[in-house]
Amino acid sequence: MPCRLTGWHELCVFSTVGAAFERRRLVMTRQANGMMDVRLMRTLLTLLTECSVSKTADILGQAQPTVSLTLKRLREMLDDPLLVRSGGALVPTERGLALKDTLRDILGTIDAHLSPHATFDPDTATRNFRIVADNCLGAVFLPRLVGNIAQKAPNVSVDASHMPSYDDLISQLADGSIDAVIGNWPHPPENLRMSPLLSTDIVCVVRPSHRLASLQEPMAMGEFLKEKHLSPTSDKRAHLSPIDGRLIELGLKRNIAVSVPEYAITPYVLTQSDLVFTTGRIFAEQIAQSFPLVVLEAPRELGQMQFYMLWHECKHQSPDHVWLRQTIKSVAAGVRVFDPTGSMPMTFLRSEAPVFV
Repeated sequence: MPCRLTGWHELCVFSTVGAAFERRRLVMTRQANGMMDVRLMRTLLTLLTECSVSKTADILGQAQPTVSLTLKRLREMLDDPLLVRSGGALVPTERGLALKDTLRDILGTIDAHLSPHATFDPDTATRNFRIVADNCLGAVFLPRLVGNIAQKAPNVSVDASHMPSYDDLISQLADGSIDAVIGNWPHPPENLRMSPLLSTDIVCVVRPSHRLASLQEPMAMGEFLKEKHLSPTSDKRAHLSPIDGRLIELGLKRNIAVSVPEYAITPYVLTQSDLVFTTGRIFAEQIAQSFPLVVLEAPRELGQMQFYMLWHECKHQSPDHVWLRQTIKSVAAGVRVFDPTGSMPMTFLRSEAPVFV
């Protein structure tokens, strides 16, 4: 037997059903709002701009029924008609007009980030490059690099920095604070991109009154180890030095009597002491031209000093960074011409994470 509801019970049932339906609609709307993808945003912006389903379909290359279904879905998602009839045309609702400006901004930002890379014009570019070149090549290389950049990119500045700790180096390369590193430690890390620049002979520099100043042949390793040495790398960072790193591989250790914070200080210290300074020929010949110093052949066991450029993957595709790397390589090629020994191939091993202290 069918059950009849009184007016009061009937009202309660319909109220309950209506509340449940409203809750379901709100839940669906909230869920749908989280599913608004770029495709839907582009369709909605085109609809609000053209105020026509058929024109939107033509512009987007879609069938008109597909655009109509999309509009229906968007109306449900946003709980607004979005477009309404006004005579024989469609016009945006108040919510539609507000969404139109918002969507234009959002899609403009997305397009700007996803569009092909802009080109780098050195004549008009304005930016700063931070380069770490804390080794003997820096004294020879950086002035040429700065001059080259100043000539080709007059509004670009260069910040030449000291080598930070390993953790800071990796962190600052990753966040873009450092653009490139000119390194020469024995085992560069594998988690960075690398390009060889040049290799040069390792030589020793002494003052003319040094007991070995008249030596004509390469210094014997035994004599080398007897001497007191001047180094820009302290004992704590010996493994980063191309000299001490090689000695460690040979199971040897030299006596570093004095360490200095900068390469520019070394010639002044050498002229006032009987210390031996071991470095790349490029730097040695340069300071010997300006100071009363003698360049000697280092022990053959030390091999050659190898220089390379390091940068992070995040910079690899950047047009301005591509230009910087090409400029650095060009300057390095000029240095190789200055030092004929600088064209030798590199044969060093790479390590995953050298310890900087």
